[in-house]
Amino acid sequence: MMNNERPAGTGVILVTFVVAALLEVIPLNQTLDWVRPEWMLLVLLYWVLSLPHRIGVLWGFLVGLYLDVLVGATLGQWALSYAFGAYFMLAAYKRMRVFPLLQQSAVVFLLVGSANLIAYLVQESVGRTLYPPYTILYSAAASAVLWRPLCTALRWTQHRFLVR
Repeated sequence: MMNNERPAGTGVILVTFVVAALLEVIPLNQTLDWVRPEWMLLVLLYWVLSLPHRIGVLWGFLVGLYLDVLVGATLGQWALSYAFGAYFMLAAYKRMRVFPLLQQSAVVFLLVGSANLIAYLVQESVGRTLYPPYTILYSAAASAVLWRPLCTALRWTQHRFLVR
């Protein structure tokens, strides 16, 4: 960040998280609910990749905590998962920016799958597991497929509203 550029657009970033939260809670039938992408995590990963100097692990924890409260999950389940995802995206953001589309989608698949596995393990540890473990791969695959279109939409938003 240059000295004459102040961070701007925090409100726009928050609005993207609110839109993602709405997409997380839209009712779907049981078949489609298994393949629901992890919208909040995808938006978080985009902002960490795009603005690593502003969005990081704390944002991941707070967004995950917000999702815990929103969906009524075990408190801290998504907070831990999203902090994990933000940490690993921060560690690899320079490489991720130069990866081709297929490689970026593969990394997103691994990050979303790992975050879902952490959430599953937290649910398992408190005895609230409601689904078999292999189902976490469905939403990870859907998230990987939607990564590129979401990046395009958020990049347009970032440039249109001068988020820096």
